[in-house]
Amino acid sequence: MTQLSDIVKTLSNPKVYPEPTSRVEIVQTQMSFIFLTDNFVYKIKKAVDLGYLNYTTLENRKHFCEQELNLNRRLCGNAYLGVIPITLEKGKVIIDGKGKPIEYAVKMRRLPRERMMDVLLSKNKVTPEMITQVAGKIAGFHSQAETNPVIGKFGTIETITINTEENFSQTEGYICRTISLAQYQRISKYTRDFIRSKAALLRKRVADGKIRDCHGDLHSQHICFTNGICIYDCIEFNDRFRYTDVAAEVSFLAMDLDRWGHHELSRQFVSAYVDKSGDKELPELLNFYKCYFAYVRGKVNCFKLDDSLVSAEDKEKAMNEARQYFALAEGYIE
Repeated sequence: MTQLSDIVKTLSNPKVYPEPTSRVEIVQTQMSFIFLTDNFVYKIKKAVDLGYLNYTTLENRKHFCEQELNLNRRLCGNAYLGVIPITLEKGKVIIDGKGKPIEYAVKMRRLPRERMMDVLLSKNKVTPEMITQVAGKIAGFHSQAETNPVIGKFGTIETITINTEENFSQTEGYICRTISLAQYQRISKYTRDFIRSKAALLRKRVADGKIRDCHGDLHSQHICFTNGICIYDCIEFNDRFRYTDVAAEVSFLAMDLDRWGHHELSRQFVSAYVDKSGDKELPELLNFYKCYFAYVRGKVNCFKLDDSLVSAEDKEKAMNEARQYFALAEGYIE
């Protein structure tokens, strides 16, 4: 921890960077520290084990930095520049030094915040043409994304059931706090009934190679309209979160557009994707996966309520967002 604090202190100083910068902004997440200079981003991973990810060794952190670089270059190649060693030389922490590495950082070009899709959505500045371009980029990406029998297993009925039942078991403790008993029962019944009634279609998706190595976290905060379209920050730390039906990935972004209140853009996105990909089965799965991902987002906000590091203000925000997501999930039930 002393070493990490030394690294954070050093990287907070604008003078230590190889490129001139007037300031350094620091963003901290549960799993990383992100340092934003005027033109670049340096991201280091915390030595944490959260169950679904393990960054506890330097070797692991280097590996997952390299994974982050390579996987994100699929959809945002111009922004991801390399993996940079952080070294200790004569008692000083050096960025991209020649000594023995004590940490690693993913280096990116800084993307313009004002061109992020979520910012543009909040200002009603995303057009149908822009959404169509996003759909085309994702359809092209999905057509080239890797698939094989190992990846295909993540689309089986057994795996889907494990994922959905995990949602319900992990949110039982929040009934009457963020989700009503009626909502919980209605959503869980709909989910189980859908899986049972659409078993043949779900098996066909696996057989047809629709389960692919996708982005894994496709929502508006990770899409930037700059020098083309940059879709960044995919999930690198756990393959099973990326290995999914392409219909699920499309549904995630469509759900997020609904959450912003842009239902027409959501429909436009799905329609354009189906047109460009030829995936005529996708609409049959759309509401199921929208419901699933809205529920996941509600669950994640619930977890913040029991995190001692989350402030009272942020907990209040998380509670409101959880309720909104659970209501959105219920709204997808036909």
